[in-house]
Amino acid sequence: MIESGYFFQSIGNTLLIWIMSIIPQLTIAFLLALILSNKWFRGRFILRNIYYFPNLVTPVTIGLLFGAMFSYPGGAINNIISALGLEAVDFQNNQMLARMVIAIAICWKNFGFNIIYFTAGINSISEEVLEAAEVDGASSWQRITKITIPLMRPILIYVLVTSVIGGLQMFDESKLVFTNVPGDATTTMVKYMYDSAFVRFQFGYSAAVSYGIFVIIAFFSIISLIVTKDRGDDYGKTKKARKGRK
Repeated sequence: MIESGYFFQSIGNTLLIWIMSIIPQLTIAFLLALILSNKWFRGRFILRNIYYFPNLVTPVTIGLLFGAMFSYPGGAINNIISALGLEAVDFQNNQMLARMVIAIAICWKNFGFNIIYFTAGINSISEEVLEAAEVDGASSWQRITKITIPLMRPILIYVLVTSVIGGLQMFDESKLVFTNVPGDATTTMVKYMYDSAFVRFQFGYSAAVSYGIFVIIAFFSIISLIVTKDRGDDYGKTKKARKGRK
């Protein structure tokens, strides 16, 4: 397995697609959570339910849906592109575009789940703390970066770790959105394990790959915990230092 270039390629594909999906996914979810947490925003409860709707759709349905939307040349996206007078795009035969489409599908599926957690975390923060910061002259940006985010640390850790685990286990979108992408550019680790077992019938090798996937997921989960812990400790030390100066 270690000598297999295809296995390491599947690791690279998985990490690349995960990075392309996780950054916009968490960013959009956090920004929308900030908006939906404001009491002045009417219809916020309805929008929360709408944003969560993709989580109720099965991964198989999402994979087939995005495959149909981005198909060449008659998919919905290409119909829009053609209506604008542009040439239709063959997403499947472009390695980077194929990865981007899968990343978009994953982002669309998961960001509603993150909105729920982020909204709960923001609403759990005492309004007195935010009002006191506003009285002290803190700007909206300072209240978010110095108060909201540090106080949401447990939820941020949970969302980050589950996003790491879920992202490294991606399979349905990789298998169903596109087939026969050049250079196996969308073959993820789990899809590689599946193909090894049920396409090439190498069951022993597939079992070895599954252990490798477990080690990789555990490694990145531990790294994410260490990074968030270090940042939390730095925040705590800074807070104590400020109290000491007072």
